[in-house]
Amino acid sequence: MEDNLLSSDHIDTIGEIANISMGNSATTLSLMVNKKVDITTPNVKVIKRSEALDDYENTCIFVQIHYVKGLEGNNVFILKEHDVKVMCDLMMGGDGTNTAGDITDLHLSAASEAMNQMMGTSATSLSSMLGVPTDISTPIVNQIDVDSIKVFEKMFDTTYDKFVKIAFRMTIGDLIDSVMVQLYPVQFALDMCEKFMNKGK
Repeated sequence: MEDNLLSSDHIDTIGEIANISMGNSATTLSLMVNKKVDITTPNVKVIKRSEALDDYENTCIFVQIHYVKGLEGNNVFILKEHDVKVMCDLMMGGDGTNTAGDITDLHLSAASEAMNQMMGTSATSLSSMLGVPTDISTPIVNQIDVDSIKVFEKMFDTTYDKFVKIAFRMTIGDLIDSVMVQLYPVQFALDMCEKFMNKGK
């Protein structure tokens, strides 16, 4: 039953909302890194929670966004470490090539600031599209060890843990051509779609 919770109309609506909100967020990030940024072509599908990190090796960066107004629930964005290093270097005034070494608190802080600004812009877009004031809390950013998380998730796998996975193509100048993933529970998606479809009624 849960596999069929989202209709093709839901999927299309999620894609439309994602395209507009993240398109506006790309403009915000562009101003922060002083490079052309595109976040486009959202690919939407429903996955099990334990499959969330199947596209990642070793470690990745988790950014947790909590909605405090308009919508209820959390979103998670997954970024590749290299992409975060490039963004951090650009935000610090570098040319985006200083990416050697391990992820540090500086990188995580930069990712938090970038996502805070981007999701603030996204929340403004959502407010307009959904017809309700929408706001977020400050993002929580962590470096995640993929293997340990995947083992942990599989231990608690159930048939009721479906998530919406949106994969965006993200380009920053000629430095990044990558994928950024957004995850949220199916119920969050249904709530968002309902508000979108009922706006103005």
